Amino acid sequence: MAALLALVREADVFIENHRPGVAALLGLGYDAVRALNPGVVYASISGYGQEGEWGPRGAYDHVVQTFTGMMSLQGEEGDPPIKVGFPVIDAAAGMAAAQAVLAALLRRARSGEGAYLDVSMVQAAVHLMRSPAVQAAFEQRDRPRPGNRGFSGSPGAATFRCADGWIATAANTPAQFAMLCRALGIEDVLHDAALVDVAALAGSAGFVVARDAAALHARVAAAFERQHAAALETSLAALGVPAARVRSLAEFMGEWAAGGLASAPVTEVVYPGGAVLDIGTGAKWDRRAPQPPARAPRLGEHTAAVAGAGLTSAGSAAAGAAR
Repeated sequence: MAALLALVREADVFIENHRPGVAALLGLGYDAVRALNPGVVYASISGYGQEGEWGPRGAYDHVVQTFTGMMSLQGEEGDPPIKVGFPVIDAAAGMAAAQAVLAALLRRARSGEGAYLDVSMVQAAVHLMRSPAVQAAFEQRDRPRPGNRGFSGSPGAATFRCADGWIATAANTPAQFAMLCRALGIEDVLHDAALVDVAALAGSAGFVVARDAAALHARVAAAFERQHAAALETSLAALGVPAARVRSLAEFMGEWAAGGLASAPVTEVVYPGGAVLDIGTGAKWDRRAPQPPARAPRLGEHTAAVAGAGLTSAGSAAAGAAR
């Protein structure tokens, strides 16, 4: 404890990830830490935040997805609740905390004032759902579940089955939709007033408006089924229509790590048992090739170094008195 308190006195940032009140019981609540270091940026990361009835409850990613309504946004109308396929809120809460800490450090650099940050998985989830969340709060109703369709509602913005896989397209504008129909060999759709708003298609702004959404989707989907996904991905890109073949995660990671598709700050980190890929921090700095990070430490590898870090003579004396 003496070593930890010595580090607290010199720390810029203190982060705790317990249920509300636990850090205080350990003698490491905000008031105690601030008394030792008035300029500290103190962040509490929890499931439901430091206030409210749900605050003391345990939280896991899929439970918070349920609580916040996130599970009701995936899938088609009538489907059971569907969670996002990876722990999205876990990751988002960490990013929200990092952003808040950086902002607090910037304020401290300007004013000298520390900060207490209450970061929660719930807040992170709502932040991710900002657009539908604000709309639901304002209109006091839910929007229809979008399934695999694009959020614009354009008949050319959806995920379609091809002859050998699936492809997602975002032919939102009239020009993009026209290019899509030409690539699919269904240009007659552009002049069929029973299927689309032909006048709207003649404009250059806005989205495509369907007259008979079900019939139009069936016609477009049937044309996709005659196409091969990889070839169509390439041809639509050349026409300026955003599109991507549906890949598995392993397939994507293999392509991405090989380079050439997109910025890929991927490096190899060597461990005693083998090598793993490190995917970086989300940004490539100064156009430089990424440097492999140090491997994660083994359990207890740095205990001695951490226990002795920051112990001044006063800190050592305090530790001795505590013994």
